[in-house]
Amino acid sequence: MSQKRKLLKKEEIIDIFERFQARNAEPESELKAPNPYCLLVSVVLSAQATDKSVNAATEPLYKTVTTPEQMLALGKQGLISYIRSIGLYNSKAEHIIQLSKILIEKYKSQIPSTREDLMSLPGVGRKTANVILNVVYHQPTMPVDTHLMRICPKIGLAEGTTPLEIEESLIKRIPKEYMQHAHHWLILHGRYVCTARNPKCAECCINDICLSPCKTCSD
Repeated sequence: MSQKRKLLKKEEIIDIFERFQARNAEPESELKAPNPYCLLVSVVLSAQATDKSVNAATEPLYKTVTTPEQMLALGKQGLISYIRSIGLYNSKAEHIIQLSKILIEKYKSQIPSTREDLMSLPGVGRKTANVILNVVYHQPTMPVDTHLMRICPKIGLAEGTTPLEIEESLIKRIPKEYMQHAHHWLILHGRYVCTARNPKCAECCINDICLSPCKTCSD
């Protein structure tokens, strides 16, 4: 039987987020989108793709398409001409065209404000719905991507082996006052500091609290 991971104490978790906050008080998504609809499109495109690759594809797209109506006028093949460099572009294009139709027909071209309605849209899973609820509607949700799956148990912030388990553990343990920005702080930490290969532990602002520091930090 595998040994259960240790978890940080409440005061240690507070210390972590106070340090993140001191260094970046207003973290933002690295996906560039001019409005909530475009953000939804970008998040759908970002599945199994980097934010950088999505931004490169959508920068020219969003110069002409910023509404569901404009997306339908562009059409699937027209959309593919912009996003062909992104993995799974064919199925993603189909999802975006279909969700655009639904937004027009069912939601008067507005983005739904509940997880259930968001997840009813093609190509929108729980993580994508949580991003929209957090960024657009400022709800204290926790989108769990591969970075959070990897670093949160390692640091001692959460327990679990599935995205939902990690999400529920983080929501339960992170104080409410940090929840609005918590997932952005953690994503950025996993993307630029606590990287999968060669983590920058010497530069890490929480290496004295982390329960899994690299050997050079624990010596």
